[in-house]
Amino acid sequence: MSNSVILTKEGLKKLEEELYYLKSVKRNEVSEKIRIAKEFGDLSENSEYNAAREEQSIMEGRINYIEEQLKNVKILDESELSNDTVSVGTLVTVYDNLYGEEEEYLIVGRTESNPAENKISDQSPIGKALIGQKLGSVVTVEAPGGSYTVEIRKIRIPD
Repeated sequence: MSNSVILTKEGLKKLEEELYYLKSVKRNEVSEKIRIAKEFGDLSENSEYNAAREEQSIMEGRINYIEEQLKNVKILDESELSNDTVSVGTLVTVYDNLYGEEEEYLIVGRTESNPAENKISDQSPIGKALIGQKLGSVVTVEAPGGSYTVEIRKIRIPD
C-alpha cells in the first residue's frame, strides 16, 4: 500500500465531515450562485458567473481529492504505537542542533499535517528522517535549505 494515506480516527472523521459539507451544503450554495449570476445576462462578460464557476471548479477538485484520499485510507492502529520508535501517531521531542533548541512534533499522515500546530507529515523532510528511529538517535534531515541534525530526546504516545 505505497499510496496509502495514514490517518488517525480523528483525521478520518474530519475528512469525512469536510466531504459531507462540500457535497451537501457548499455544492448547493455554489450552484445557486451560478444560477443567480446567469440571470445577469451575457456570460462572456459576467464576472459573477466566472467567479462562481471558478469556485465550483476548485470545490469539485477538492471533493475529488478527498474521495481519492478516502479510497486509500489506512487507519492508524494506536495499539501498534510504541514509546521506543518514531512512527505516525507518536509525539517526538527533538533537539535541533542547527538552532540549539528543543521542538516537539506530532508525526501525522500527509493529509493531517499542520506545521503551525507542530503536526508534521511523515512525508516531510523531518518526518521522513524521524520515522523508524529510536530514542537517543541523532538523525540527519535533508531539507530544501540544506541538511541538519536532530537528536531524538523523547518519544511518547499522545493521551
